[in-house]
Amino acid sequence: MKRRWSIARQLFVAHAVFIVILTAFIGTALFVDARDRSYVETEDRVLAVASAIADNPLVLQASSSPDPSILLQPYAQRVTADADLDFITIMDTDRTRWTHPTPSEIGKSYIGTIKPALNGERFTETSTGTLGPSVRAVVPVTDADGRVRALVAAGVTTSTIAIALQARLPAVLTLALAMLVAGSLVSWLLGRYLRRVTLGWGPEQLAQLFVYYDSMLHSVREGLLLVDPRGNLVLYNDHAAQLLGIPDEPSGPVQERRPRRLAELHLAPELGELLRTGRAAQDEIYVTDTRVLVVSQQPAVAPAAEGRKRAAMGSVVTVRDHTDLQVLGDELRTMHTLSDALRAQTHEHSNRLHTIVSLMELGRTSEALDFATKDLELSQRLTDEMIGAVDEPVISALLMGKAAQANELGIAFTVDASGGLSESALSVHDLVTVLGNLVDNALDAASAGASPRHVEVSVSRTGPAIVIEVADSGPGVPPGATNDILRHGYSTKQPGTHGRGIGLALVRQSVTRLGGTLTIGHREGAVFTVTIPLPPGRTPDGPQKTTDA
Repeated sequence: MKRRWSIARQLFVAHAVFIVILTAFIGTALFVDARDRSYVETEDRVLAVASAIADNPLVLQASSSPDPSILLQPYAQRVTADADLDFITIMDTDRTRWTHPTPSEIGKSYIGTIKPALNGERFTETSTGTLGPSVRAVVPVTDADGRVRALVAAGVTTSTIAIALQARLPAVLTLALAMLVAGSLVSWLLGRYLRRVTLGWGPEQLAQLFVYYDSMLHSVREGLLLVDPRGNLVLYNDHAAQLLGIPDEPSGPVQERRPRRLAELHLAPELGELLRTGRAAQDEIYVTDTRVLVVSQQPAVAPAAEGRKRAAMGSVVTVRDHTDLQVLGDELRTMHTLSDALRAQTHEHSNRLHTIVSLMELGRTSEALDFATKDLELSQRLTDEMIGAVDEPVISALLMGKAAQANELGIAFTVDASGGLSESALSVHDLVTVLGNLVDNALDAASAGASPRHVEVSVSRTGPAIVIEVADSGPGVPPGATNDILRHGYSTKQPGTHGRGIGLALVRQSVTRLGGTLTIGHREGAVFTVTIPLPPGRTPDGPQKTTDA
């Protein structure tokens, strides 16, 4: 298969051919111009010499003598030599030559035009005489009355002009050669530059590659972005625009989208900083107002060529929507909490069963039955109170699991519910995200605090809104960290702790998406208050119930 030329080679050859043609054209134009100038200069010179001879009184005086050649021939030869002309012919008005470079031609008729001169006009012409083709001037010799008494013809043969022109030819050729060399050098430098930036690929290959890349950008299910070193978003696909909230542009190929500065996109601060710095990143999680994104970024580096170092051309960014996976993760954490609660209850029930068996072995059957009945009533009462306090089954199950977890940690867990969550039309997933992460954060904080440890959860309706308040007995939020604690990646936990720095960021994201507010206060410990407006037409009411665990 014949290898196609690269853009650099095609441009170099095309430019070199153009320079050769241009040089030939300009050289020819310069040569023609020099030739025309030589003829014009010669005409001016011979006209000036002929006019000076015609104005000499010697010529008029000799024209009246019986033999003008005796006086005029020596004079004409002398002037011919001094003026560097090929001939000076002084003649009678009837064309009879009185002077000529060839003495044998004296007395013969002049060959050429004389009619304008007989009418008193000076003129120049190119014609052929006894010496061959020549550029000549013919000037009349007039007396005091203005009558033409004689004619003076002075000229230079074209061969002499050609010799003079050939003397100029080296300069013309040198100029043309200099243009050719300069143009070729520019073409070579331009070819080297194009070969470097196009990696030696031909236009057909680049066009085909671009079509492939454009199709790939549209077809992939992940967001793809290209960011240049100056912080401009130069290329992105439809999914990236959707995930990052980039305003829609008129439909068309990806290449027609205008570059955008990252500052124009209103990205999350941490995500914007990542794209601006161009640092390498692998599956990092970023929380926006509406989504949880998994972002990877790698530098786009041009391959080394011709001894040059590999240059960074920007960065390639992939963005995946992690929101659905985060919802599944929240549900998984809820199930994990419930399993921990079951494990704790299994441990407690194991102890109680051992107690009942031991009483029965000792023959105290009535005491064993009474112990089992009271234990069952206590467990059932706590379950009924928890379910009665919160009328949403999923949230009840979540809080039951958190209560068991709190009991295992030695933390008093109190739930105060007023109003119906089931009638609020709020998504259960959002409520699990908000309440679950706030309670987890409170349990961690209370565990780090001094005894007595407790966590209080309050769910109520204040006007057309649901208010969720979670308070703990922990050390509280450090001064000056109120804003940072809601940012993804910030945590007061020890480095390496699982889930570090994402829980409260997810709470903030969910609350923002629902149009609510999140405030952080302080009583005994930290107090997180979430206010979520209810959809229009929803006004949940219900009896107030309090449950302690």
